[in-house]
Amino acid sequence: MNNKPLHTGGRVGIFLTVFMTGAAVMVIELLGTRMIAPFYGASLYVWSSLISVTMIALAIGYFVGGRWADRAQRTGLSLIIAVAAVLTLLIPWITRPVLLATDPLGLRAGAFVSSLVLFLPSLTMLGMVGPFAIKLSTSRLDGIGAGAGSIYAMSTVGSVVGTLVLGFFLFPLLGSREILIGLGVVLLVLAIAVALFEQNKLGVSSALMPCFILAVVGLFLLPKIVAAGHVYNPDGKFQIQSERESLYGWVRVIDHKTNDLRVLTSDASAIGAASISKGENRLSYQDIVDLLPGLTPKVNRALIVGLGAGKMANILHDRYGIKTDTLEIDPAVAEAATDYFGFKPSGESIIGDARYEIRHLKGPYDLIIHDCFTGGSEPSHLLTVETLAQLRGMLSDNGIMALNFVAFYDGGHNASLASVSKTIEQVFANQAFFISEPGENFNDFIFLATNHPLDLQAKTLKKEQVEWLKARNVSLDNSQGVIMTDNFNPLEHLQTAKAEHYRHVMVDAFGAELLVR
Repeated sequence: MNNKPLHTGGRVGIFLTVFMTGAAVMVIELLGTRMIAPFYGASLYVWSSLISVTMIALAIGYFVGGRWADRAQRTGLSLIIAVAAVLTLLIPWITRPVLLATDPLGLRAGAFVSSLVLFLPSLTMLGMVGPFAIKLSTSRLDGIGAGAGSIYAMSTVGSVVGTLVLGFFLFPLLGSREILIGLGVVLLVLAIAVALFEQNKLGVSSALMPCFILAVVGLFLLPKIVAAGHVYNPDGKFQIQSERESLYGWVRVIDHKTNDLRVLTSDASAIGAASISKGENRLSYQDIVDLLPGLTPKVNRALIVGLGAGKMANILHDRYGIKTDTLEIDPAVAEAATDYFGFKPSGESIIGDARYEIRHLKGPYDLIIHDCFTGGSEPSHLLTVETLAQLRGMLSDNGIMALNFVAFYDGGHNASLASVSKTIEQVFANQAFFISEPGENFNDFIFLATNHPLDLQAKTLKKEQVEWLKARNVSLDNSQGVIMTDNFNPLEHLQTAKAEHYRHVMVDAFGAELLVR
């Protein structure tokens, strides 16, 4: 190897280049979930697809980049970065048509193919940077090990910094589309800087022109890329009252005035609904909240895990005078519940992850409502023996826990319902099982769990309330269920059919176009 060694400034420039492209790889990978999640949900399948596509892209990039670097000697790095920049800029522009085109493939195949089409090209080009940087920075064969190690170390440091900057600073301030567009522009600037280096220091007279042309193309497309983010609603049936992208999802308030319906959504899941005219709750499973104070004596204090639109907390306080603490992971959800659904905290309003926060809450609570399970992906870590044991520890002696879960009934033989029941059985002495809409296979199901005998005909219940419970108290065979723990929890796999069906329910309700970011 007889390349002329780079001077100190040149080596610093190479390290800075791989640092920035390493950061870009992680930013694109992490933002990929935010681009796809509103349509396919933030499930394990989406994460698996993005991680797999990233690994495939980097493997191709390393292989092709190494071959190209050997043939091109010391030219081409700026062109690779410029192409990666334009391909990154195209991601927000083509997200909508790609997601709509892959919809017929289903949840798993659709998520993977979407990831492949959207992110493989740009990530492959970024993967090619490493071999080129090694070629440029290494002048002797006996230094190639140290040179390669330094390049990949710097790239990895860039990935770490990119991840932290994105999660801690950029995401709370900017949307994923805006961040991707900004990243594309930054990569274009980097490409031109590298092209100037190649032209002035390496004597490559043709380095600048291709990068300049690609930069002009990217800037020409920029207005169209920005405009592509506008919500498409051709028939005008829906009105977006509010939308905000948080660390946890794309939170929107959507009105359907014809149906007098206001819906709170997080990604592709409906987590709250009320009438526009009167603000009355429109989620039928929450009707059981009116019965819960009659099932356990002297309910003075309650906890709701999973705020949603805040309707249950309001009912408990306004109708029964129960002080209710609420725990919600997403500040955007809490803000929407307050601004658009009339939520008024009567107790402590806590924003944070349930597993962490419940360790710091001080009981006892007479009633705990566990409502973190929607039609999209479920936070499986909140339905394990360990979590339920923590909640049980905060219940008073006569306390009751109500847990909502979305699934198919399948005649009482659904594996996910059986697993929830069997897991509750490990923690609580008694449980009862209710269906929200009798006669419907796909449903919300309510589990009531206590450590004391549960009287469904208590004298404190009204006659119509007893009849309501009786009509919805159905059988459930949990013999085929799995006890879910922090170590072993196959819930997401068991709920694949549910997630597929729920996504189609949302598409039918709102239209596929309205679910695309």
